[in-house]
Amino acid sequence: MAELLLLEDDPAIAQTLRFALEREGFALRHCAWLHEARAALAERLPALLILDVGLPDGNGLDLCREIRASGSAALQQLPLIVLSARSEEFDRVLGLELGADDYLAKPFSPRELVARVRALLRRAPAAPQPAASPFVIEAEGSRIRFHGQLLDLTRRELGLLKRLLAAPERIHSREVLLDAVWGSEADSIDRTVDTHIKTLRAKLRAVRPETELIRTHRGLGYSLE
Repeated sequence: MAELLLLEDDPAIAQTLRFALEREGFALRHCAWLHEARAALAERLPALLILDVGLPDGNGLDLCREIRASGSAALQQLPLIVLSARSEEFDRVLGLELGADDYLAKPFSPRELVARVRALLRRAPAAPQPAASPFVIEAEGSRIRFHGQLLDLTRRELGLLKRLLAAPERIHSREVLLDAVWGSEADSIDRTVDTHIKTLRAKLRAVRPETELIRTHRGLGYSLE
């Protein structure tokens, strides 16, 4: 069952689309705010994103731009449909130029949306087969080797790397990483996660200077690729 993410602030439209999509066998997560959608994408990537343009906390096209400008290949290839009450040619062209795969002007038929979702999913590239990991976790999770070399990691660095390794390609928000690694000891997210990611990157580069595995996703978080 393909899971879709819907970003739509109108409860009536969201409920109508949920009924139409779930009736066709799709699972659906729904967000009404941009910040909720960013957190949902950081938690796990859907098979397809449907986003509205006019939202209470911003413009959905900003999220479209962020996704396509991301360093994540998985995000860049995420099928994306834009919904908008504005049907002028300029708005449709802008949405497509920013990276949307399709554009639907309101009002539209839920059946048409379902058909377009199916068409996009048929054209979506198949997920690549995973390559052999250069990481090996040893001693019941207390040590990690990178390309055969034992990494000298602090407790926090070890926790961050294990969290990233548990879900490669997934974008982990700073809040999620802070809660997972620091737990109740966390005071602030301002620089804590960023600082430890910086030192972790340096230790990985010390083993393989040409490799940059930890990617920063502006406004979203970090992923391991």
